[in-house]
Amino acid sequence: MGIKQENEITMKVNCVISELCKILEDKGFTVVDRFTMNDIFMIPNTLKSKIKDLTSREILKDAILIRDIENKLNGNKSKKITFKKKEFNKHGDILAQESINCDILNINEAVIFFQAIHYSKIMNIKESDIVYRRKDFEIAIKDIENGDNLIEVETVSNNVNIDTIEKLKTQIIDLQIPVDTSNFFVKKAEIELDKIIKR
Repeated sequence: MGIKQENEITMKVNCVISELCKILEDKGFTVVDRFTMNDIFMIPNTLKSKIKDLTSREILKDAILIRDIENKLNGNKSKKITFKKKEFNKHGDILAQESINCDILNINEAVIFFQAIHYSKIMNIKESDIVYRRKDFEIAIKDIENGDNLIEVETVSNNVNIDTIEKLKTQIIDLQIPVDTSNFFVKKAEIELDKIIKR
């Protein structure tokens, strides 16, 4: 089991992914990773009857993710249970977050296990990611199935140059790439859940 402390910004992409890839490559970025991720979101059964009265954020704060990840460069596969803890300010910006991860062997057995302790599947998000790097700066392009194209950039604890949200924002703005900088905290899970519960 591992705990990963991080913070990140996530923005919508304003062009097709192939165009963004070319722009990044022209700016000296190279591909360092490609992977697919299939997230199954499980919530306590006690929330099911209250869904219409709760916000997506209130529902997701108690969600467990069962993740199936396949690396497209080396063929490695990993499966894990993930719980994310996020701290927000009054504007909805993410102040801090951490992920608690536990490796597992079988996705279906994990779903059955959580169903046995009174959790239910609420949604499934599939995405394909391409990770670019230039020096110590990494950008993950996220192609969400039936959803938005996003980029995600995380703080790097061992790099004082990009260890805060404000520094990440500055790096992205300075790059002048086609992303929507009016919202640095796009919350893909909340967007997808809103579609399901049809607010």
